[in-house]
Order: sequence, then structure tokens, then C-alpha cells
Amino acid sequence: MGFNVSNNLVGILNFITFLLSIPILGAGIWLSREGVTECERFLDKPVIVIGVFLMVVSLAGLIGACCRVSWLLWLYLVVMFLLIVLGIVFTIFAFVVTNKGAGQVLSGKGYKEYRLGDYSNWLQKRVTSEKNWNKIKSCLADSKVCTDFHEKYLNDTVTEFYQEQLSAVQSGCCKPSNDCQFTYVGPTNWTKENGNFANSDCNLWDNNLNTLCFNCQSCKAGFIDNLRSSWKKVAVVNIVFLIFLIVVYSVGCCAFRNSRRDNAYHQGWKP
Repeated sequence: MGFNVSNNLVGILNFITFLLSIPILGAGIWLSREGVTECERFLDKPVIVIGVFLMVVSLAGLIGACCRVSWLLWLYLVVMFLLIVLGIVFTIFAFVVTNKGAGQVLSGKGYKEYRLGDYSNWLQKRVTSEKNWNKIKSCLADSKVCTDFHEKYLNDTVTEFYQEQLSAVQSGCCKPSNDCQFTYVGPTNWTKENGNFANSDCNLWDNNLNTLCFNCQSCKAGFIDNLRSSWKKVAVVNIVFLIFLIVVYSVGCCAFRNSRRDNAYHQGWKP
């Protein structure tokens, strides 16, 4: 009875996982063939790897549980154990890396501004490297984050604009820093004042929609803040996923023990 329950449960869970791996793999293949933007091409290989990995592991668990193949169940449990360990390490790392940094509240403004030095050195190095930042800028351009920003707040007066609740990327990439004290004409159109600026981002600002502040430190900081928020959400979801993996691993251990016991019984029994 125990054998049937544990093995059937492992088989059902892995069958569901196998079915889920098919659209994931299909999406990766589609992206590799049809992707036209840098962001889409960047995602295709990881998605394909995840799809193939889930398919192979779920098949190992499904065949091992349903056909009583002990060595496949053993391999499945080893992979599951490694996944649990990696999940725990990633979750701890994600919380440590994202623990530092936050937007700075500005007096009389509805939005915050962001400083690169406020965030963890690890995130700074990964985001600010020229190769990575060029890809990120391409993704930001493809997403039209500042084009949408321009159209949404186009009719705002300066008073109305200063009270808007902007996202971290919008605040850092689509408008100049508050330190610059530029004159507001439109959300992406500011009159530059002559003089020396303490903030180097002021010299990098350009009213061209393709340039704006995409090369600014504030833009990189805004992107990191957005990344930081996403990672925290992923870490929380990962905790739930880890609990699920531990439950499946425990059931798998029961199935493996019962499978070995059943095989030993059949090997020992002779007609």
C-alpha cells in the first residue's frame, strides 16, 4: 500500500512537470527562431535549458517511480537534493545582495531618485560593465519605457509632473536628476543651464528620446533598484518552491526505499 501511494504520487507530480516542460521548451525554440530584439534573443537559451532539464528530470522520476527502476529513482533524488541545496543558496544570496539600497525621497516631489553607490557592489559590477549595460540599454529601448513615459505625462504642468509617482527606471533614465536644476518644458524636454555640475549625469542628459539619461549613473541605479525588487519577489516565490521540492523529495525517498524493498523481495523469491 505504502509503495503504491508514494510511487503513484511521485509519478503524478512528475507527469504534471513533464507536461509543463513542453510549452517552456516550445517557447524557447520559438524565441530562438522568431526573436527579433536583443532581450528576446538573450532569453531563448536559458528557457530551452530549463525546458530540457525539467523534461529529463521529470521523465527520470516518472519512469523510476512507475516502472520501479531503482537506479533512475536514485538519480532523480540526487538531482532533487542538488536543486534544494542550490535553491537555498540562491535564496540566501538574493536576500543578502538585495538588502542594501533604496530610493531617496525628495522634498516636494512624488517620485524618488536613485544613487548607484547605495546598492551592493556585486550588483553594481554586473550592471555597469560596458557589455552588460549595452544589452540592458537595448532592452530598455525595446520596451519603450521612456517613450510611454513621454506620452503619458506629455500634458503635465511642472507642478503636476513633480507630483507623479514614477518607477525607478522612469525616474533614473527618462528625466534628468533633480541636482541639475534644469527648467521643465516637458517630461523628456528640459532646458539645460550652463555651468559646472556637481552631478556628472547632468552633462550626459540629452533631450533626444533615444539618448535621454540612458548613459547616466542614475539610470543604472534605477535599473538596479527595479532588479532588486524583482529578485526579492523571486526569493519569496523560491521559498514556496523549496517547500514543494522538499515535500516531493521526501515522497521520492519513500518511493525509492519501497522500490528497493520490492526489488529485494522479488530477487529473493524463487518459484
